[in-house]
Amino acid sequence: MTKIPDFGVKHVSRSGVQPESGIVVRTKVWLEKDGKLLMGWGRATLLDRIDQLGSISAAAKSMNLTYRNAWLWVEAMNRLARVPLVEKSSGGALGGYARLTEEGRKVVAEYKEKRARFQELLKQIT
Repeated sequence: MTKIPDFGVKHVSRSGVQPESGIVVRTKVWLEKDGKLLMGWGRATLLDRIDQLGSISAAAKSMNLTYRNAWLWVEAMNRLARVPLVEKSSGGALGGYARLTEEGRKVVAEYKEKRARFQELLKQIT
């Protein structure tokens, strides 16, 4: 049997179930608003890390994500949500901070709940 190269592709954030046949069913779950990405696994992780670390910069660093990309993700989520998900303050004498708003925590929890429900459904059908 010829081995098919995987080209180094890893799908860590996808949920999947591997039945005995060796065939894997994979999915990605994300939330959109008006056709634009509001929340996916990476963004949920970023928001969790901001909540834990109090900084977009520290959260980005912990994920090996550039600060610019993290900032752009936060800006996009804040624009798409009804109210901002992240409250931020730039530098100054005491430095800046970032923290999740209550709405931010609700959206992350809702995303995780929907993703978990979908994973359970996937287990049932495979």
